[in-house]
Amino acid sequence: MPLRILLALCLAAPALPAAADSVAYRFEWPGAGGYAMRGALSFDAALMGTQRVLETDVQCFVIEGYHQEERIGRWALGMKDEETTWRLTFDPVLEEFVVWGPQAPMPQAWNMDGGGYDCGPEGFGFNIGNAAQDLCVNGDLIEQSQVDPARAFPAERDDDYPFPADACRAEMLMSRLR
Repeated sequence: MPLRILLALCLAAPALPAAADSVAYRFEWPGAGGYAMRGALSFDAALMGTQRVLETDVQCFVIEGYHQEERIGRWALGMKDEETTWRLTFDPVLEEFVVWGPQAPMPQAWNMDGGGYDCGPEGFGFNIGNAAQDLCVNGDLIEQSQVDPARAFPAERDDDYPFPADACRAEMLMSRLR
């Protein structure tokens, strides 16, 4: 008898919405002067048909900077606070980050403002503005890393990317952490 009641309750209960699936992209940015950056982001798969994924849509994000293949810095979404410069514009249809242009004067600011000096004393950041695509390390703009602000910045889909714990918003840790 209890099994029948349980079965009847299960069949009568309303269906709960399934957790939204997310997609992930990894990327590598080759800068000038032997500088490079690698990282990844994830967002809700429902945004795949749109042409703009913004920083508020991002579920997980991490970047690591290199000079001559030696790691020089790192920043992850979990490190963001109220003073962090954080702007991101990604086009999932074209599978690339939006770069500088008349409609996008500063489309990317990842722990780095347009001046290039607010990544923090032990920080790391990246920016695309009207002057260049470039890096910030330890609070200093790395001019040697600069490349043309309109240069394409593609990303590659990788739904199995192993995000570190601090890369995801708190609510995403259980679903994206590997």
